[in-house]
Amino acid sequence: MVQKAHSFEKKVLKTLRLDYLLFLPQGYGSDPQGRWPLILFLHGAGERGDDLALVKKHGIPKIVERQNDFPFIALSPQCPADSAWWVHNDALDALLDEIVGTYAADPDRLYLTGLSMGGYGAWHLATLYPRRFAAVAPICGGGLWFFGFPENVCRLKDVPVWAFHGAKDPAVPLEESEKMVEALKDCGGDVRFTVYPDAGHDSWTETYDNPELYEWFLQHRRPGVNDSS
Repeated sequence: MVQKAHSFEKKVLKTLRLDYLLFLPQGYGSDPQGRWPLILFLHGAGERGDDLALVKKHGIPKIVERQNDFPFIALSPQCPADSAWWVHNDALDALLDEIVGTYAADPDRLYLTGLSMGGYGAWHLATLYPRRFAAVAPICGGGLWFFGFPENVCRLKDVPVWAFHGAKDPAVPLEESEKMVEALKDCGGDVRFTVYPDAGHDSWTETYDNPELYEWFLQHRRPGVNDSS
């Protein structure tokens, strides 16, 4: 028998689902024409599941629980149990479309951050949609080699990035961030890197408690978009 060439094509419909927390800042809606900056936050592995209260343990959702005047819309989805953020990149993209289309979010001031598993998720999602985010802040994350990292990080050479890591991190080695930062520098990227010399895995508490992070976010709009405010 001689093998023959064939082609296969089939259209498949896919249902995307993510549970999420949404925070709207004080004054939201007071100006019908106003648009607010938005932060998309990706949590770590310990907050996966179907209990949204877990997502409030760390990071942006924890901040907004105690800070009503937080000046951003905060979008904090929950990754399902036994999964990882990279499985849900298309759902995250669709969720952002839904929120921007429904709420008064400024599409030119969308910011992305995440910690640990969410730090990996932030690097990955940003490289898939480099024209979507105005700035990205991955914390104690990195890039998985089977997705083409660290080389693929050069897709972010026009996107401001500020990475953070603890020098004594026992869960995600410092070199995971170092490789991404060095690769991005090598291709001319706009990248800052903060290493906390005495921090372990929790390099996110100090980061998210620092007002400078949010000031830095607000300095940036999507590449090619002038800030006229």
